Amino acid sequence: MNIFDTVNPIHFEWAAILPLLIVLGAGVVGTIFEAFLPRSARRSAQIGLSLLALAAGLVTVVWRWTQHIKDVEALGLAAPGEGSMLLPLPLSFSESAAFLEGRIQFAFVEDGISLSAHIIILVVAILAFLVIADRSETREGAFVAAAATRPGSREERESIEAKREQTEIFPLSLFAVGGMMAFVSASDLLTLFIALEVLSLPLYVLSATARRRRLLSQESALKYFLLGAFSSAIFLMGAAFIYGATGTLSYWEIQLIQVGLMPGQYTELFMVVGAVMVVIGMLFKVGAAPFHSWTPDVYQGAPTPITGFMAAGTKAAAFVALARLAVYVTNGVQVSLNTFMWIVIILTIVVGSVAGVLQKDIKRMLAYSSIAHAGFILIAINAFTLDNVTNWSQVLSGLMFYLLAYGVATVGAFGIITLVHDRDSEGNILGEATKLENWAGLGKRSPLLATAMLVFLLSFAGIPLTGGFIGKFEVFRSGIASGQTVLVVVGVLASAVTAFFYFRLVQLMFFTEPETDRIEVLHSEGLTIVTVVLALAATIALGVVPGPVLDFFIGMF
Repeated sequence: MNIFDTVNPIHFEWAAILPLLIVLGAGVVGTIFEAFLPRSARRSAQIGLSLLALAAGLVTVVWRWTQHIKDVEALGLAAPGEGSMLLPLPLSFSESAAFLEGRIQFAFVEDGISLSAHIIILVVAILAFLVIADRSETREGAFVAAAATRPGSREERESIEAKREQTEIFPLSLFAVGGMMAFVSASDLLTLFIALEVLSLPLYVLSATARRRRLLSQESALKYFLLGAFSSAIFLMGAAFIYGATGTLSYWEIQLIQVGLMPGQYTELFMVVGAVMVVIGMLFKVGAAPFHSWTPDVYQGAPTPITGFMAAGTKAAAFVALARLAVYVTNGVQVSLNTFMWIVIILTIVVGSVAGVLQKDIKRMLAYSSIAHAGFILIAINAFTLDNVTNWSQVLSGLMFYLLAYGVATVGAFGIITLVHDRDSEGNILGEATKLENWAGLGKRSPLLATAMLVFLLSFAGIPLTGGFIGKFEVFRSGIASGQTVLVVVGVLASAVTAFFYFRLVQLMFFTEPETDRIEVLHSEGLTIVTVVLALAATIALGVVPGPVLDFFIGMF
């Protein structure tokens, strides 16, 4: 009997995708607001709708987590923390049939991976949306008054004088969040590709909406779009090869065919080629070298709140989706992929660390920092092997912790950047002060912001008593446990290099006198400060008392 004979293809558990429906539904409602609400009421309505939808989505995810534990226990499977929320193959014939009968979804899957990722994505999104919604004391936001106008044109000046606001950024951002949530829940390659486009297309547009340096913003968006199109094409070709190798696009069916629990054709050569191409498409989204060329330009040119949103949310979604691929799809050809992944990991760590030292712009510095972090996280991704399944829960919990700690610190750091601006000789407020030398003396001018940035930089560097230290420790421990000691040594050495350019900024903020007095720390409506405070508290809490969060994630798997 085929184990899929017990699956009811008609049944669809709508409650399992309720968080996704809430977020995407709010994006649709926000689009309707843009069409029918008067211009004066749009901003407040969009902010309220967006934050309400994200909060409701987070509450719903927590509810689904409790229901999922009950469902797993009702099936008589393993206890939480022993793999019940993941149930990786190979399983026995009867165990596979029982699990598939209870939990399989043809497009999306609700499991420990997706529920953990949804919590991380929504937490990061709430913090990022507060920064996106904030305005400075000049009543300007980070976004252009009318994105369709040509930079420097009469239409642009008229839009600025009329104090118009590009409130379409809120539904676009909600669609991006929905795409991220679908991305981590996808259980077949076709759904994964659709989710990839849903999260990417809004970001292409949002990257071109910076209020200042509009030409740079539009250039970065065009680079992001073109390289994203190439990566999507490579991903699709890889999916085609995998389909040719197995006759299916379903994660579960691919793995069952590879381990011999389901009859079907299997061509290992096509599977290896397809797996490499699919992984390359995913490596573009995480900014791994040599597929990283878009990252510094987009980080620098995009509106800073969107940069923080992308750096935290998109990377979290992409890494979780890549982890799911490693667990269910590429696991059977891990030996063939191992050399490729080692080259990518070492190159990513080296490029991110060395190039970061050479940067003189803070946004580009953090871009290369994110590339180095991508290399660290890829060590955990590469730890998934068929003969090491007992360690999967620990590896996944460490991965999730790292993504959470890195995400909140990243949103907080970019939130601070939105408040530090240049000022000309006549006292007029200019754009953000992104040149590193302009941050000299910030510790005296604004000690609270400088201290918060210090904590975030310490977390990026992996200094004890911060969330970043625990995240790196867990990832490196997974690497050693899976036999990747050389990669861990490279990662530790690179961490020392990255610490150099982090502490260079610390030295500028606290121990260097400014050459000119042309830096202005803007007061805002307060939403960015709320984000910075929450991110600061979370970064310290994750470093001082990481146990409850780690235990929670372990319990998810």
